[in-house]
Amino acid sequence: MNASPLLSVRGLTKRFGGLVAVKDIGFDIRPGEILGLIGPNGSGKSTVMKLIMGIERPNAGSIKVDDVEMAGWLPHRIARAGVGIVFQHSRPLHRQTVLEHIKLALLPDSLVKLAADPHVNRRAREIAERVGLARVMHRHPATLPFADLRRMEMAKAIARDPRVVLVDEPFAGLTAAESEMFSELIRGFRAEGRAVLLVDHNVKSLAALADRVLAMYLGEYVAEGTADEVMKNETVRRVYLGGKIEARERGAEVEINNRPSILQVENVGVLYGKARALEGVDMHVREGEFVSVVGLNGAGKTTLFNAISGLVPYEGAIRYGARDLKGMTGAAIARAGIVQCPETRELFGDMTVRENLDLGGYHLSDTLRADQLAWLFELFPILESRQAQTARTLSGGEQQMLAIARALMMQPKLLILDEPTLGLAPVILEQLSKAMELMQKTTPITVLLGEQNVTFALPHADRVYVLEHARIVWEGSPARFEKEMGRGFLEAVPSEPVQARV
Repeated sequence: MNASPLLSVRGLTKRFGGLVAVKDIGFDIRPGEILGLIGPNGSGKSTVMKLIMGIERPNAGSIKVDDVEMAGWLPHRIARAGVGIVFQHSRPLHRQTVLEHIKLALLPDSLVKLAADPHVNRRAREIAERVGLARVMHRHPATLPFADLRRMEMAKAIARDPRVVLVDEPFAGLTAAESEMFSELIRGFRAEGRAVLLVDHNVKSLAALADRVLAMYLGEYVAEGTADEVMKNETVRRVYLGGKIEARERGAEVEINNRPSILQVENVGVLYGKARALEGVDMHVREGEFVSVVGLNGAGKTTLFNAISGLVPYEGAIRYGARDLKGMTGAAIARAGIVQCPETRELFGDMTVRENLDLGGYHLSDTLRADQLAWLFELFPILESRQAQTARTLSGGEQQMLAIARALMMQPKLLILDEPTLGLAPVILEQLSKAMELMQKTTPITVLLGEQNVTFALPHADRVYVLEHARIVWEGSPARFEKEMGRGFLEAVPSEPVQARV
């Protein structure tokens, strides 16, 4: 491999107001090399890619292609210099066919005429065949499935013949077979001697492709090396998993297993436009059970919960007790007893803590509301002293506690918690964990928890599901997860669903 870097980044820094989105990031990518960039949501991965492409301007740092400084250049100038990007979201020209899109990418920037010569037409057809679009090259984008739209973005990037290729979330919304096809196309970039920067939430697919991996967290460098080295790095594992995996089995397992099902999810699939977000999901939750759904960012946890809560349309069936939820509004589902505490919290920032809680318990009598508040202040003592404080002035951990407390004010039969630990400090995680433990001891509530942080998800769980790439791939007890999945959660999850009923 050529020792001279094709892309060289040094000291890259980007601030948005008081937020430092990227801080002193640097790396090299040589011809014929793939560098994978990983990190949880908010790590700064996409910002790094936008800075290289000129979509955002850096506050500091150097970006060189073939030793030519390009930091701060406009995107079209960077593209002409040999940098191409494969966007996650396709924005096609709907009146043009697939072949015409590729031809436009092949034409020079200064156009005298739009008519392509025979060479351009022949080359466009070759590219269409290479990416698997030969059979649909004369169709318009609106008629294409999602994977073909992604293929078209890849074809446009190939047509521009870039020396440096930035690939953003190539596997999002694709099936396993489609992901493998895209992997082959990306390997083709490497074989042609291009330098590739690959960003994706699917850590395993990325690791299988990348020659080296760089991990980021909250805008900063964490680790760099081979995929195996980075995945074994303690800081990386703590960022993704939360720390050492420990399972504390709850008692009365036989009694819980004999309880009736409160929620049944059967063959559920969800499409966002043409992107596949969930595929053939089957799961169940028993009354009084604490079920954790674990998976990395982008696996489909939020989509699953939004389907259950009536917020997105879905294929398949979701039943709550004997009731079919399909066609019910989110409000009707909440009134029936399923309450979701969303990842985004959705608090009323200008209202006080007490006002947010009162909104959750507006349907309760004064006596019941007072009893519920007293119980919640036992779960989250800090909220009692913050009752008169506006929600936006609370810390992130206090806002998360308020969001959970407001959901509990509705007295749900099934509480859905979506990534409650996201971005919280360890001391807050400990407080939340204690609150979960007290909640389990003082109420018969059923909980469905979605988490990437398995050290938070496992101790309270009766059962665990692993959601990967839009599908359930594993089910079992926390103890079995620790034995079978603990070491391999970031590296190797079974590619086919495993039926492990307990």
